[in-house]
Amino acid sequence: MKQFKTESKKLLDLMANSIYTNRDIFLRELVSNASDAIDKLSFKSLTDASAKLGDEDLEVLLAFDEDSRTITISDNGIGMTKEELEENLGTIAHSGSEEFKEANAQAQGSEVDIIGQFGVGFYSSFMVAKQVRVVSRAFGSEDTYVWESDGAEGYTITKAEEPRATHGTDVVLYLRDEPEAPADGEEAEQGFNKYLSEWGLRDLITRYSNYVRHPIRMMVTKSRELPKPEDAPEDYKPEYEDYEELETLNSMTPIWRKRKQDVEQDDYDEFYKSTFHDWDAPARTIPFHVEGTLDFYSLLFVPGRAPFDLYSKDYEKGLALYSSNVLIMEKCADLLPDYYNFVRGVVDSPDVSLNISRETLQQSRQLRAMARSIERQITRNLQDMRDNDREAYEKFFENFGRGLKFGIYNSYGSKSDPLADLLLFWSAKEEKMVTFAEYVAAMPEGQEAIYYVAGDSRERLAKMPIVRTVLDKGYDVLLCTQDVDEFTFQAMRTYHAAAIAGDSENAGKDARDLELKNVTSGDLDLASEEEKEAAEKATSEHESLFSALGDKLDGKVEKVVAAANPTDAPARITTEGPVSLEMERVLAQGPEGMGAPHSRRVLELNAGHPVFQKLVDAQESGDDDKLALYASLLYDQALLVEGLSVDDPVAFAQNVCALM
Repeated sequence: MKQFKTESKKLLDLMANSIYTNRDIFLRELVSNASDAIDKLSFKSLTDASAKLGDEDLEVLLAFDEDSRTITISDNGIGMTKEELEENLGTIAHSGSEEFKEANAQAQGSEVDIIGQFGVGFYSSFMVAKQVRVVSRAFGSEDTYVWESDGAEGYTITKAEEPRATHGTDVVLYLRDEPEAPADGEEAEQGFNKYLSEWGLRDLITRYSNYVRHPIRMMVTKSRELPKPEDAPEDYKPEYEDYEELETLNSMTPIWRKRKQDVEQDDYDEFYKSTFHDWDAPARTIPFHVEGTLDFYSLLFVPGRAPFDLYSKDYEKGLALYSSNVLIMEKCADLLPDYYNFVRGVVDSPDVSLNISRETLQQSRQLRAMARSIERQITRNLQDMRDNDREAYEKFFENFGRGLKFGIYNSYGSKSDPLADLLLFWSAKEEKMVTFAEYVAAMPEGQEAIYYVAGDSRERLAKMPIVRTVLDKGYDVLLCTQDVDEFTFQAMRTYHAAAIAGDSENAGKDARDLELKNVTSGDLDLASEEEKEAAEKATSEHESLFSALGDKLDGKVEKVVAAANPTDAPARITTEGPVSLEMERVLAQGPEGMGAPHSRRVLELNAGHPVFQKLVDAQESGDDDKLALYASLLYDQALLVEGLSVDDPVAFAQNVCALM
């Protein structure tokens, strides 16, 4: 018996049991090797007249035998001589395919697509097999040789007693025995019997090798109805018989490699539904092909609805990654940014730097370049949907807009440029969803900020006195009702408004950064000079009143002031600092004991409201109890208007009754 070259026993054990994490891929590797052998023969036929073969003659055959526990993978490719068996299978990690690719790099075209490159895929068979037998006849040779090994001590190469009928290779796997039944409390080990069935092999081919360019065929058992006998009784029941038929298991031509003009949208929809298990058609289909220093095909889909687990910690983003039509990773997360995690699809490239197992990727410039190109394509298509199919885009945004907003917040605003113009918010003035750009285009002259308010209900926000006041001044207010909105605006801080398009004389002149202002903040600065002077005068004249009210509220507010932007309400709550009332409300919903920060509240009083005179009268009369009652009622009333709960509902009810 010959020994493997290198430290065979240890190295082979490493190949079979350490490099690969999923033993299901053994069939992928062996089918890929068979495909390479066929491609080598195809390449030879370009220059060798004796090798002329029609595509219909080239195939990979699968077979299994439950009694002998064998799986056979056969091809009619170029085959191997005794020396090639020695070199390719006897030398671990020697890749004949890689050697072929290097030797014929300039001559290969679209008709030849060699997959192998590391020379270790064959040894994955020992993950499932206790013995492997390879029978091969090289093209142009009359001799057939048999390579055989148990994957431990070494291998043998002998001349076959009966030559193979044609050129090609048979790989016969003698499967390991089923694991013993586990003891009580132990987890059952996954068995090998699933590979000895039609459905088991079909599933592996469909999952990993569905788009191998050559047909993969297997004899399958089918059933058909027998003809009804002429003398059949009235209660005759149809009878059936089983028969065997050679069936092609793979589809061969991937839809993403077809030209867009050759594929109907229904075909894309059907591929999406069957591949990603969705019963709704995608909202957007994005097929594209990149050529140049980097070559890859991609077919992306924007789902028509959000997956139920999209915003859960268990959701996995990623695109299916293929290399030369062979599945490498079911979900390659590195190809998608988090804010586009809803996108589904496939990417196929021969240029990605795979690790030795072909199960994961090496980090590389190619991978990052592919990710950037994919991100640009998604962004452009979403922009096109926004501009040309607004109804579809609003439905998309309802499903996935939260993720785009979170992308800005999670990047501390660095992703504002690509994402800000994809956001939609409800316009209080227009009463419809608008983009930032549309908001800016409708702003009156002199407006220097974008105004918004955040809360849990669009209807309640629209009724807030401060919102009505801002609208009365001619400015629109964006009504934001998602919990991430306030955090997104805080991360953005400003929106870069582009210059007005089409005005060549003033091109670039109107481009500016507009501050994003919450109308509930204390620095809204919408008051006229007269209103500011009136507020300063009221504050000065009633300084002792404001101080007394602050004392009565006992630290609930930072201060009490006269409102410079008065509404029709007697009082309202504003904030100072980065934490708004809405942020405080959202953060308070977190786990108990998180220590959510509190906003710095300011009670603003409308000095022109009749209630203000009641406060003045109560102070002048020295009625501290009434002043305390009024202060508490106005504060609680202002909280309710802002959509917040009062600190003590029982006390609030008692105060209302006392006033009555």
